[in-house]
Amino acid sequence: MGRFVVGIERTAHTFSVAVASREGKILSDVREVYTPPEGSGIHPYLASLSHVKAAPRVLRDALLTSGVAQGDIDAVAYSMGPGLGPCLRVGAVVARTLALSLAKPIVPVNHAIGHIELGCLLTATEDPLVLLVSGGHSMVVAFSYGRWRVLGETLDLTLGQLLDQFGRHAGLSSPCGMQVERAASMSSRFIPLPYTVKGNDVSFSGILTTAKRLLDGGEGFGDICFSIQETAFAMMVEVTERALAFTGKKEVMIVGGVAANRRLARMMELMTRRHSASFHVVPLRFSGDCGSQIAWTGHLAHSKGVTTSVEEASTRQSWRLDQVDVPWRE
Repeated sequence: MGRFVVGIERTAHTFSVAVASREGKILSDVREVYTPPEGSGIHPYLASLSHVKAAPRVLRDALLTSGVAQGDIDAVAYSMGPGLGPCLRVGAVVARTLALSLAKPIVPVNHAIGHIELGCLLTATEDPLVLLVSGGHSMVVAFSYGRWRVLGETLDLTLGQLLDQFGRHAGLSSPCGMQVERAASMSSRFIPLPYTVKGNDVSFSGILTTAKRLLDGGEGFGDICFSIQETAFAMMVEVTERALAFTGKKEVMIVGGVAANRRLARMMELMTRRHSASFHVVPLRFSGDCGSQIAWTGHLAHSKGVTTSVEEASTRQSWRLDQVDVPWRE
């Protein structure tokens, strides 16, 4: 009887394969990250070509490193969406091929829910209010009545896109979050930027437009980075705090690529402490896109009979997490 699930992730710049056990152990997580030229964003077609080249090695290394025999594999899970179309299709082909060769079922996984469920596993949280912040998502969510429900989200850019697009304007290569954080840590000069919270939603486009104008006008890169972080992070903390007061949750967790930012974590921690809730951040190694989030969530879904046929193992570029039933939490 099998005990393991293979997870394949490739929604954007990362092609990753991981193997997880049903006990919640990550036995392997091998990744290949496409890096665009300086000043450029992720070109979907070029990223997909990078994934095609990387797929055989990444898959082989993940299976070998895990030490799992083929007969012990329960299922092959893959990120069905949301994400970049060409990248998603590469992963779907790899998943179908592997499932056919192993004669195992296929499990479609929502990428965003993968971030959340892996975060819950690694931080031992049970029913958290979640801040999901990455290049593809910026939202506050909580589980209720069979689905993860969105309590607040961005109306335009995600937090990751804000950092990346400003970084690219300054000549950096995506992803730019770590470089922006490093530059911000060297400054303490705050420049007022548009602070836009509408109800419990946020808008970052005004920050980006103003920040670009300031940079072109000669303001220091570090000062602008500091100001972007302080403004954008304060907006996310505000809407998260409002959601926390509304739901009365006792756990708060940050997941997604921007969860790696220490300043954001510190601001969230201070807010959470005021409400006597526990605070959790997904471990740095697993904050970005990875096969582990797909393998573990694939196991949870497979345990409740969520599978699809090879013929129906398609992709969905737009697939909101609040459209997905979550039977393993009912």
